[in-house]
Amino acid sequence: MKKRSYTCGLDAAIDVMGGKWKGLILFSLGDGPLRFGELRRAVPGISERMLILQLREMENSGLVHREVYHQVPPKVEYSLTDFGRSLNTALVPLGEWGEANMDRIEAIP
Repeated sequence: MKKRSYTCGLDAAIDVMGGKWKGLILFSLGDGPLRFGELRRAVPGISERMLILQLREMENSGLVHREVYHQVPPKVEYSLTDFGRSLNTALVPLGEWGEANMDRIEAIP
C-alpha cells in the first residue's frame, strides 16, 4: 500500500470517510450491529452494489467489522470498530451544524 501524505488532519479524515454514503453508514451503525438488509433500509437511496463497495472500503480501513455467523441461513452483521466509533463521535458536531443550517443549505441554488 502506498504511503499517503496529508496536508492536515481534515485531509486525512476526509480520505478515510469521504463520499456521500460512508457518513450515513457510520451514523446508522452508531446504535449497534446491523445485518445487510437492515443497513440498506437504514440508508435510503443507496443501491445494493454501492453499499457492498462502501462496506468493503470501510472494513479495509478499519472503520467497520464484518461478523459472519456460520448457520443456515447464513447471517452477516456489520458493526463499528473502536476506530469507527471515534470517527462517528467526531462527526456529531458536523451533523449538528448541518441540522442547524439545513434550511439555508437547501436554499443554495
